[in-house]
Amino acid sequence: MHVQEDNEPYDQINVVPMLDLAYVLLVIFIIMTTASVQGIKVNLPKASNQPSLAKPQTKAITITETGQIFLDAYPVSIDELRTQLSALKAANPELPVVVKGDTVVLELLGQLDITQLGLVTQKLVK
Repeated sequence: MHVQEDNEPYDQINVVPMLDLAYVLLVIFIIMTTASVQGIKVNLPKASNQPSLAKPQTKAITITETGQIFLDAYPVSIDELRTQLSALKAANPELPVVVKGDTVVLELLGQLDITQLGLVTQKLVK
């Protein structure tokens, strides 16, 4: 076995560090190439301007502190509310309604047999 002195020239090249560098560069190249892929092209359906018949339109009823009644964002009287809700109920027996208000409207909904009902409440602060 021959021990090399510090002043003797090398007769072999150590290629392990060069292979490590080549593998690192290969991995970086693969990552950068796959990152630039934009995805799969899909032929998406076009949206329709017609309202969907399968999804019922939820109606929102709001009663302010002054007693003003709104159906969605439109102010109505209690009689107008009764007429409009009756027509909507006739068109859709499962008419969903969200109420933010008092018991007068709840009584009206009970009279019209509207059972899909949601109530807006305030969160209790403890």
